[in-house]
Amino acid sequence: MKLIFKLIEKYFFIIILLAVAVSLIYPNSFKWVLSKYGDINILNLLLGIVLFTMGTTLKVDDFVNVFKNPKEVAVGISAQYLIMPLIAFALANIFSLDGGLAVGLILVGTVPGGTASDVITFLAKGDVALSVSLTAVSTIFSPILTPIITLVLIGNQIHFNPADMFISILEIVIIPIIIGLILNYKFPDFCLKLKDYLPTISSIVICLIVAGVIGANKQAILTSSGIIIIVIVLQYFLAMLLGFGVGYLAGMGKKQMITVAIELAFQNSGLSTGLAKTHFPSLSQATVPGALYSVWQNFAGSILSYVFRRFV
Repeated sequence: MKLIFKLIEKYFFIIILLAVAVSLIYPNSFKWVLSKYGDINILNLLLGIVLFTMGTTLKVDDFVNVFKNPKEVAVGISAQYLIMPLIAFALANIFSLDGGLAVGLILVGTVPGGTASDVITFLAKGDVALSVSLTAVSTIFSPILTPIITLVLIGNQIHFNPADMFISILEIVIIPIIIGLILNYKFPDFCLKLKDYLPTISSIVICLIVAGVIGANKQAILTSSGIIIIVIVLQYFLAMLLGFGVGYLAGMGKKQMITVAIELAFQNSGLSTGLAKTHFPSLSQATVPGALYSVWQNFAGSILSYVFRRFV
């Protein structure tokens, strides 16, 4: 069983591509992902599972690292919430994206770093402790910073309630992480046993979310895929390059530069999709950038981790 889970984790980027293919051929197969069970939003529930698994891998010591490396963490978090939103805003305007796609792209830029960054950092031989700290801290700040920055960038063009978004992020992100942290604190041995399985569970959940969103927006993707895919690829590589630049200017070592670049490029795209669906229900295409970004960042990240490991 453990071998199967390891294989799924190792070849995640292939599995997510297969999920995308199935969702495009049979778009109704994953329709349930965007539905509700009673009053429960299934998409948000799935996101909560991913963040819960992240919480079970965290310890208080991970947050202590913030104080051990205050400069690196401060630089990484500042870049996360300044550079990524500005990249998204600039690309949305340069390519004159429609309202829904523009909002979705900006949300990809304003959400915290994704948990996949920790895995890619490990594979790329970066600073894993720094990566964990950056992911954890950016996630903790997200209930406040994501709604505020989104409001600033979107302005009065599209109405949404940042206070409601704050509550959503608390429910989807912070509460599951806290529950995971408590479980790890109370039952560390049990969580250690789960560690071999949780990354795979998160990977499968992300595949379901991506497949559900792409299936539901098949027509929109096929009609606008050229431009939005170009924008997503640009957003990713600009973030990676600027991450290296910020690390270099801050005088970081090679491992730390790689880590900041990866952390900046890897976003919690699942969260951006959930927020788009919850807070911009009239803009159906707002969920598309997050889904496409999730596919691309995992595919490109798997390749880049090999490049970093071998040549950087």
